[in-house]
Amino acid sequence: MQLLHRGDVGPAVAEIRNTLAALGLLPAANGRPGPAVFDAAVEHAVRGFQQQRGLITDGVVGPATYRALTDARWRLGDRSLAFLVSRPISGDDVFALQERLLELGYDAGRPDGIFGRETDLALRNFQRDCGLNADGICGPDTLRTFRQLAPKVRGGRPVFLREQEKVRRAGPRLRGKRIVIDPGHGGPDRGARVGNVCESDLTWDLARRLEGRMVATGMEALITRGPHSCPADAERAGLANEAGADMFLSLHIDANRSPEAQGVASFHFGTGNGTTSTVGEALAGFLQREIVARTGMLDCQTHPKTWEVLRLTRMPAVRMEIGYLTNPRDRDRLLDPAFRDVVAEGLLVAVKRLYLLGKDDQPTGTFTFDDLLRHELARAEGA
Repeated sequence: MQLLHRGDVGPAVAEIRNTLAALGLLPAANGRPGPAVFDAAVEHAVRGFQQQRGLITDGVVGPATYRALTDARWRLGDRSLAFLVSRPISGDDVFALQERLLELGYDAGRPDGIFGRETDLALRNFQRDCGLNADGICGPDTLRTFRQLAPKVRGGRPVFLREQEKVRRAGPRLRGKRIVIDPGHGGPDRGARVGNVCESDLTWDLARRLEGRMVATGMEALITRGPHSCPADAERAGLANEAGADMFLSLHIDANRSPEAQGVASFHFGTGNGTTSTVGEALAGFLQREIVARTGMLDCQTHPKTWEVLRLTRMPAVRMEIGYLTNPRDRDRLLDPAFRDVVAEGLLVAVKRLYLLGKDDQPTGTFTFDDLLRHELARAEGA
């Protein structure tokens, strides 16, 4: 779809206005259709919606924001829900169903708002246990049962508990672990750009440096794109899922209108209302602290988001924003290959810390690549 931003007009803008009004983010036009103009009020409403949904708050309606607006129209009970192989149903009502199943202890997978096989199986198991027709259709009878159980039952979060158990059982060694490295943008999408300096080139270089270090430890490192391609975020997540990756790490560099904006931030899957990948959050914290300690960059902290590369991946996933190209100091440091080596080492050590589970660890910022290799060798000899 085309990008919609301030100044645009037409039926697509009218649709966006009507959706925002229905969500209470834009004043309704007294029962009449609002003007089909993308004005300052619409941009403000779009930014508010994007902030609520954990999207990039640029005030522009692109594919991700449009899908989120479309999904936000649905509430659980508005329609019957079922697994459709050819065209899976998506929406906030599906997300609410997944959340409800997870609260009751049924493993619907990571709540992503898409009615897939895991959601279908969890719903059928719930229906069977409650004496309902196990047809996999969330209709009036199933919804009535959900309401009856609401004040009585609370279970676990199987998908996130499974993430924790998988890390525990994986052991402290890096050898054999499969990591997907995702350098942001690529191909015609250059990402942030200042003069001849492009985000996509720097993230590609950083990904290759990290890949080399991971391979040296015996890890299997996969990169989501080549230097001249730019898969969609859903494709990048799909590649990691198909590969059965243990971890997904997306590398980006930020930009801002203000040249004062600077620093490093990390993002993990989370809705902001209690649903979060606990391992992803822990990994984001390790990555954040390690890079800050090694580089002295401003700590912009960790944040939960529902971006597709975090929401659609079935393993712990983190997106890093390593500096701002629009900040002269950050840009100068990122252009230094030695600095990118420091960042790559910090990223690898943070991954190692996650698997150490607090055992045989060293203070943040002091664990070197040589230390890590010696640790891996000692573990191999003691195995």
